[in-house]
Amino acid sequence: MLKRTPLYDAHVAAGAKMVDFGGWQMPLHYGSQVDEHHAVRRGTGLFDVSHMRAVDLSGNGVCDFLRQLLANDVARLVDGKALYSCMLREDGGVIDDLIVYRLAETRWRLVVNAGTADKDLAWIAGRAEALPPEALQIRPREDLAMIAVQGPGARELLGRMLPEASAAIAAMAPFTALQAGEAFVARTGYTGEDGCEVALPATAAVAFWDGLVALGAARCGLGARDTLRLEAGMNLYGQDMDETVSPLESGLAWTVDLREPRPFVGRAALEAQQARGGLRRLAGLALRDRAAGVLRAHQAVRTAHGDGEITSGTFAPTLGFSVALARLPGAVADGDEVRVEMRGRSVPVQVVKYPFVRNGRSRIG
Repeated sequence: MLKRTPLYDAHVAAGAKMVDFGGWQMPLHYGSQVDEHHAVRRGTGLFDVSHMRAVDLSGNGVCDFLRQLLANDVARLVDGKALYSCMLREDGGVIDDLIVYRLAETRWRLVVNAGTADKDLAWIAGRAEALPPEALQIRPREDLAMIAVQGPGARELLGRMLPEASAAIAAMAPFTALQAGEAFVARTGYTGEDGCEVALPATAAVAFWDGLVALGAARCGLGARDTLRLEAGMNLYGQDMDETVSPLESGLAWTVDLREPRPFVGRAALEAQQARGGLRRLAGLALRDRAAGVLRAHQAVRTAHGDGEITSGTFAPTLGFSVALARLPGAVADGDEVRVEMRGRSVPVQVVKYPFVRNGRSRIG
């Protein structure tokens, strides 16, 4: 049986088309996916992200534990700061990509992907088995809902919803978080626009959602979330990376901190990959000829240096043409022309640097 978020009834009442997403009934759109996309680029959009899992970690050994668990180094964080990281297998494959927040020296929060949440919890618990109880306690926060408020008007609107914290929200730096009453507000997101993700008690989710809609925010579904994140060049777990590839071949080398001699899970495998060389790269593709079709995941890419494959592709509403992320031989350079196999045809496509769009503007020529 599919799971439902606390906002399920609100989505249905608003006429959302509901679909199965990783075992959850989630809104695909409320009528026009393209209108929802533009609402986020130009104003403020709302996304129900309650299917994602918050996991609170506490104890006197949490920081040391996370420094071994994650490829990025949480030691740089201070209270109220957040970090994006991958959690790796010993062979360097990506178990999940996640955000970690330092709430206090002995209190931390992870937000993990919906489809990997159970696997993640089992992995974390397994790595923690040897620790004494006072060092680490793990608490999945199934009592929380999460709402993403995204777009150039997001923080102003959120400040109207939370007037007691409006000044603090307006002053927030990216990847910081604060507590505003019962709402945990983080200046993070998955759209390439400004905005925040808000975690709050599930019992308060509907009133908070309805309040934001009443203030002018547009309800948005999974369809717009995917086109927005791809325009922003953001990876999707299960498509652009998974347990079969390392962050070094997924455009995520910047999330791997090798500066300190820190023995995190997967480090030896990543260093061995670097030493061998021949790594593939995640590259951007742009197909400006709309008549040629739309770039899609799993289409083959032919290059002068060998073959690759599209990992994510779509029509980009902000740009008016199709873009994609593709895993290609490392020698392929931005500006090269490659060919994509589309419905029995070989279509010329340009390799470009991503993100394709940031803050509502095109980043490619």
